[in-house]
Amino acid sequence: MSICPNCQRDLKPITPPFCPRCGLPFLCAEDDKVHLCSHCLKEKRYFELHRSFGLYEGALKEAIHRFKYLGEFPLLKVFADLMSTTFQALCLDHPVDLIVPVPLHVRRLRQRGFNQALLLAKELSKRTGIRYGQRVLRKVKDTPFQSTLKGTERRKNIKGAFHVNNTEEARGKSILLVDDVCTTGATVNECARTLLNGGAERVVALTLARVV
Repeated sequence: MSICPNCQRDLKPITPPFCPRCGLPFLCAEDDKVHLCSHCLKEKRYFELHRSFGLYEGALKEAIHRFKYLGEFPLLKVFADLMSTTFQALCLDHPVDLIVPVPLHVRRLRQRGFNQALLLAKELSKRTGIRYGQRVLRKVKDTPFQSTLKGTERRKNIKGAFHVNNTEEARGKSILLVDDVCTTGATVNECARTLLNGGAERVVALTLARVV
């Protein structure tokens, strides 16, 4: 499956200017000076860098919904193709040796039947030759959907929700954390914190889409 020309034109890849740490695009920026966003200035970030392919709107948002909730799995390869360019730019100066998907709690996994982050991690592993760790990180706390919460509530909601299931596999590794959508970055940040506490050397994060 490929993206039709009309949908291709509707995609909004994230380009500079954006926050050099979390990748948040400055949509109303009047200049292209490099500076941290207000979130990265105020909050501790456990990941070194986070980048997303595009904005979570329009054709990309619709395609992600069709993939996650309607099971249109051929879109997976399209998503991996879109993420590959962002991956190359991200890892050019920050090479990684293990890809780790953001996990779902077992209850949510049973409901949906698959973890979209794991499927994306597998596709990226095929394209890059970098091994993925399916069970390195586990979600131990069944949290409410982050999308229903505000920023401070999201951080409280997700705190302590993850556990490093395999410290031997994580120890000393430079890890690429993968997920489909980033909203505030709270989930990615908590996963990165957990991985570092579990022995990882450093964490960079890659998501398909970013909510702005």
